[in-house]
Amino acid sequence: MQTRRISFAGTGGMLDARLELPSAEPRAYALFAHCFTCSKDTVAASRISRALAERGIAVLRFDFTGLGGSDGDFSNTNFSSNIQDLHNAVAYLRETATAPGILIGHSLGGAAVLSAAGDLPEAVAVVTIGAPSDPAHVEHLFKQQVDNIAVRGEQEVELGGRRFLIRQQFLEDIAEQRLTDKIRRLRRALLILHSPQDDIVGVEHARTIFEAALHPKSFISLDGSDHLITRRQDADYVAAVVSAWVDRYLAPRKEDDEARDQQPRSVSVAEAGEGGFAQHVTIGPHTLRGDEPAAFGGQDTGPSPYDFLLAALGTCTSMTLRMYAQHKQLPLEHVAVELSHQKIHARDCMECETQSGRIDRIDRVIRMSGELDAAQRKRLLAIADKCPVHKTLHSEVLISTVEADVSP
Repeated sequence: MQTRRISFAGTGGMLDARLELPSAEPRAYALFAHCFTCSKDTVAASRISRALAERGIAVLRFDFTGLGGSDGDFSNTNFSSNIQDLHNAVAYLRETATAPGILIGHSLGGAAVLSAAGDLPEAVAVVTIGAPSDPAHVEHLFKQQVDNIAVRGEQEVELGGRRFLIRQQFLEDIAEQRLTDKIRRLRRALLILHSPQDDIVGVEHARTIFEAALHPKSFISLDGSDHLITRRQDADYVAAVVSAWVDRYLAPRKEDDEARDQQPRSVSVAEAGEGGFAQHVTIGPHTLRGDEPAAFGGQDTGPSPYDFLLAALGTCTSMTLRMYAQHKQLPLEHVAVELSHQKIHARDCMECETQSGRIDRIDRVIRMSGELDAAQRKRLLAIADKCPVHKTLHSEVLISTVEADVSP
């Protein structure tokens, strides 16, 4: 994992940012928006971003105009300028890597991503952490100075032990926001994380956001956490939840598809319920039917078990020859395999180790067309015995049988 220091143009100058990158190719990109008057280097922003990077998600965290290491005058900013800074951050990722599919916002940053997401086509998932349902909620942080700001046009206030100049235009801007309307039109998967013990933004704000949003939406309680997510275990928990939740909404990675394709599919067989021996066979997305020939008491409505066995060997044989011919660039035009099964007396098999009773015999006839010479044909016949199903039939096979759990 690595952290890159970057910068890009914002509403009031250059914005200072950090890009947390996983050690391998990112499975997705996310954008993290910090809380009101905070910075990208808060415990929540840095720990959650790094924890997500450890889980394969690249995260860009940045300082809004006039905060942290970013240029500009904070007193000239407002909620609308924060939205524009978010758009600038998305544009930077879009041009240099991949536009973020995940938008994460903490506190007022959560309100900002809710407001901006609808205008960002690449965003498929939105996560809020302790977010207010109305940007005007931040007024309570300096409510004793609101009247002075209205009279004087501006007032210096203390927030989190630091002094900030708040101007009337800031109050007017947040008063004009209609966030619940944007939440209803969000059309993005939404995850709401909020602590019931949050004494800065009450948990009732999470309820308002949840009720305004359409599905898919989820709520996770951050029980015991404070508003700023200052404990490492809380930040790690948020990252774990976001990583698991967002998986449902991300496009599968090529390596995940390849790994999934390499896993054997289970085969399900159940009686058709028609009497006799008819069976329903389900193999992944495929539905087949099995039965016994009439001579064995069935109705011959589908292949018999031994028919399926021969089909497995035949298809495996043909596919193996085709793959080998492609690899060696042999002029093999077409392959056809015919198979039959019978029980024979062991004493009639000169090459078999078993010399008593009956044994299974499978006859396989392979037809190959194409401009193949004798050596190539001989090699292809030898390759037929390398077919995985052929090798399975000749190897020791362990079949474990247990009864299914029938408890309610």
